Parts: sequence; C-alpha cells; structure tokens
Amino acid sequence: MTGQQQAEALRREIWQIANRVRGAVDGWDFKQFVLGALFYRFISENFTNYIEGGDDSIDYAGMSDADIPDDVKVDAIKTKGYFIYPSQLFQNVAKTASKNDSLNTDLAEVFSAIEASASGYPSEDDIIGLFADFDTTSNRLGNTVKQKNERLAEVLKGVESVTLNFDENEGDLFGDAYEFLISNYAANAGKSGGEFFTPTHVSKLIAKLALHKQTSVNKIYDPAAGSGSLLLQAKDEFDKHIIEDGFFGQEINYTTYNLARMNMFLHNINYDKFNIQHGNTLEDPHFGDDKPFDAIVSNPPYSVKWKGADDPTLINDERFAPAGVLAPKSKADFAFVLHALHYLSAKGRAAIVCFPGIFYRGGAEQKIRKYLVDNNFVETVIALAPNLFFGTTIAVNILVLAKNKTDTAVQFIDATGEEFFRKGTNNNFMEDQHIAEIIKMFESKVNVAHVAETVPYDKIVEKDYSLSVSAYVEPKDTREVIDITKLNAALETTVAKIDQLRADIDAIVAEIEA
Repeated sequence: MTGQQQAEALRREIWQIANRVRGAVDGWDFKQFVLGALFYRFISENFTNYIEGGDDSIDYAGMSDADIPDDVKVDAIKTKGYFIYPSQLFQNVAKTASKNDSLNTDLAEVFSAIEASASGYPSEDDIIGLFADFDTTSNRLGNTVKQKNERLAEVLKGVESVTLNFDENEGDLFGDAYEFLISNYAANAGKSGGEFFTPTHVSKLIAKLALHKQTSVNKIYDPAAGSGSLLLQAKDEFDKHIIEDGFFGQEINYTTYNLARMNMFLHNINYDKFNIQHGNTLEDPHFGDDKPFDAIVSNPPYSVKWKGADDPTLINDERFAPAGVLAPKSKADFAFVLHALHYLSAKGRAAIVCFPGIFYRGGAEQKIRKYLVDNNFVETVIALAPNLFFGTTIAVNILVLAKNKTDTAVQFIDATGEEFFRKGTNNNFMEDQHIAEIIKMFESKVNVAHVAETVPYDKIVEKDYSLSVSAYVEPKDTREVIDITKLNAALETTVAKIDQLRADIDAIVAEIEA
C-alpha cells in the first residue's frame, strides 16, 4: 500500500468514527472529542516508545505505576515535556472503557495529571490546558453519566481500532488525517467570523513564498495561527531551510489555540521548538520584545472588526504609527498586514493571504497601500483561483512583503486561470505543478503575457496606489477570432449562389409564361 493509499484509508477510518459517534450532536462540536482522543492515543504511544527505547524486553504499558522511579519521571518531563504513568496510557484506559462506570471522571483525572506533570518545568506553558476542550462531563455527550460513559467508550474504542503504527514513522500520516478531519468540519466553522481553514495546497504555496531562497531563518511566525497548518507546512521545508529557533504563533480562539499546540506535538515538534500563545494579536501582541522574524506566514480573518480609531493609543502603536493611519474599524485586514510587517526582520519575507478588496478600496486602506509602496515593502501580489478554501468561494490574494528589495517595482501574478488549479467536486485544488509554476514566475520576475507583470513604481502611483492584480495584468481575450478575408469570401459565394438561384427561378417563370 502506497503512502497516499495509507493516508486515504486512515481518513476513511477516522471519518467513520466521527459519523458513528457524533449522533445528533453537531459535527463541529463533537470533533473535539474525536480529535482529543486521537491526540491522547498519539502522545501515549509516543511516550511509550520513548520509555521503551526500542528494547523489546520492556513493556511499559504492563508495568505498575509504583515501579516507576522518580528520576525516570523527571528525565522524561525534561525531554518530552510531560509524563504519563502506565495506568494513564490510552491503551490501558481504552481496554476497560466499555465496563468502566466512572470513565468520564477517570479520563478527566488522567488529562489533569498529564497537564500537571509539566508544572514547574519549561514545558508548562505548552502543556497546560491541552485537554481543556475534551470535557468529559459535557452534556453534548448525553444527559446522564451512563450516556456520557457510553459515548466516551465508543470514541476511545473507535480511535483504538484505527490502524496506525508510529514505529514505522507514520507521524506525518497521522497529522494528515488529523488535518483532514479538521478541514471536513471546517466547512461549517468560522463562516461568521471571516476565518477559514487554510487548505494544505495553499499553505504549501505560502510557505514556499516566505522561505524562498532563504538558506536559513531564525524562526517562523504566524500572527493568526489557527490550527497551525501554515507553520506546519513550513516544517516540510525544514530539511532545506534551517529554522534555528522553531515555530511561533498567536491565536485568539482558545479551542483553535489548543488544536495548534496539539498539532505541533502530532508533527513531532518538541515543546522547546514551538511557542504558540493565546490572545488577541492586534490588542495584546506577544513576541514584541523578541528578535524580528525572518519568515512570516498568515491567513488572518477577512474584514473583521477591531478597535481601530476607537482606541486613540493605537495610532501611536509602533506597528501602526509609521503608516500614519489606522485600518478601518470594520476591516482589520491591513492592521494584520502592518503587524506582520513590524515583526518582519530586515532580511525576511512575509506571505499573507488577503481579501482582494483591500487592494483597490479608497480611504484609509489606500493610504496604507501608499505607505507600503512608497517605502518599497511590496514584492508581489498574487491573485488565486476561486473556491480553493473550505467554506467559501472567495478568490483570495497573497501579499508578499520584504524589506530588502533591490528595486522599486512590484510584481503582479494572475494565477486564476485553469492552468493554475484542478477542479474538484466541492473545491478547487492546486497541484504541485501549479505551485511550482507560480514559484517559478515569482523567482524570475519575468513578464508573462496575461499572467505576470512586473510594474514600475511610477505606474502604480498613476493608478492611485491600486494593488489589484487586474489593474496591471491584461486578461486574455477569449472571444472567437474572426478571419475577415474568409468571411468576405464566404459572403461572396453565398451572394453568387442566391443570384444564380434567382436567375434560375426567373428563367423557369419566363418559360411558364411563354
């Protein structure tokens, strides 16, 4: 079975579990239990493998908790960031789940103990609250304790039956299935908040843009981290680009913040190589005192409200002050862009998914575009095909910012054509060859008729600082081309036939009248 076939098989198994156990409960709500159980199984098996160290004579799951020396526990926490006693392992809890009348409280105690194991250690902030959304007492599981236990047991048994073998380095396979489950539920999530899960293929393009030609970066950052998919896609570039200090992000939604931290563990990123913070990036930013980031990737929410001019201190905020104007209160898009620009290092690059309206609207947004263009921060604007994201058909743009440009021109790429995506049943997809073609144009900056134009600064000023791709890339004329010479010849032939026909009719009439 190929890797792709394994991934697809695993996705089917996980989706079947979700369908079997969610019942009348809303899918987006119930996914927390499925994802939480998957994560619980992963860290249990990952921890067991660490303790056993490949020694077949050690059966950690079969040991007594009392047999574990304290120094082993301390060493494990320093290395893994947490500790799990044998009795707390997923496999042992799942084994008796169907007959456990106190399963919901036992599970709560296990999760609490795992989180508490990191208290006082450097990993504490990365572990605390990880299972907060796996509420074993929630009424979403049923109205009685018995119903809750039955539903929890079904989740654990379902996850237990999934065919995974972490010894065969299937961590990425698990992560793929994990993101598949999130993305399937994401179609129903975040619509009202302007937040959309970034599909893997778009994440791949953004990561490649941010890391392009950077042989090493100090760290990579997402100011609207979501479930961490953009940061994790950058991990695929890890072998080629040395990300020295790891992965950083901030997320306002507590549930999604927990998913992002779980996702880091699921992708085998150790706790000392990531730092995901919870909070409002625009109003309470973290990492402001840190060294600027060499690579920034982000898909911030589109057209969400923020304090803006209602908070008079924001115009003096060092992130927004240089532009001399704040993003509109009803549209925070450029606030996220200016935040990212401020956190970007002098040698770095930021690739940000943006709502296309910010590139041509007037008012404060035009003034911010003027600031970005006059100070030569805009490297490229890329228009993507519609219907690439789960839950929205919006055709978004990618804004690429850099502080080390060697000329003042701006590149515009129209990647909306059918040569840049594959049509799917519910969504469109960018295959690797589509991404490669965009990166090729991004690197060369060569003009391609009807697709890519590198535009001088003066021309952008003439167009009132519009950064809309359609203002600079002339679309293909898809109208049918008519050959006038051939058309005239055809008309002459037709007229001659008509004349001949009339002459023939006249001759017949004359013969009849004679």
